[in-house]
Amino acid sequence: MKKHLISVLIENEPGSLSRLVGLFSQRGYNIETLNVAPTEDPTLSRLTLTTVTSPEKIEQVTKQLHKLIEVVKVINLTDNIHVEREMMLIKVRATGSVREEIKRSADIFRAQIVDVTANLYTIQIVGDTEKLDGFIEIIGRDRVLEVVRSGVIGIARGEKTLTV
Repeated sequence: MKKHLISVLIENEPGSLSRLVGLFSQRGYNIETLNVAPTEDPTLSRLTLTTVTSPEKIEQVTKQLHKLIEVVKVINLTDNIHVEREMMLIKVRATGSVREEIKRSADIFRAQIVDVTANLYTIQIVGDTEKLDGFIEIIGRDRVLEVVRSGVIGIARGEKTLTV
């Protein structure tokens, strides 16, 4: 079992996303993260998802994705050299001497404090999943009040592109 990062170019039409996600649920595959937005071409959206499964099953899924009418192109970024990022907003309790410690930790992780109150910091951090998980551990789970994560996005490095 391995995490796979799949990117799909899909027609930007009502129901397209539902049919694609339905393909996963019908076959009992769990989507760990899902991110979708229009591309530079407003008729197409780029969908990026992560799922954990075997190489044989991911090959089967990608073949089935190709059969969907709305799907223009599919690439398993896991098989290629790629860059992946995720964004997280995290609200932490920050009182007394802990405030400066949290600020130092944010600086070390190249995070930004985007909202400040007398007792709380809201921090934005971008990086790979391990970096975001590491930040939560450093801050301390007992200080964390709320976490919002974007899900993983990815792009192939070099000349390889996901275009029509």
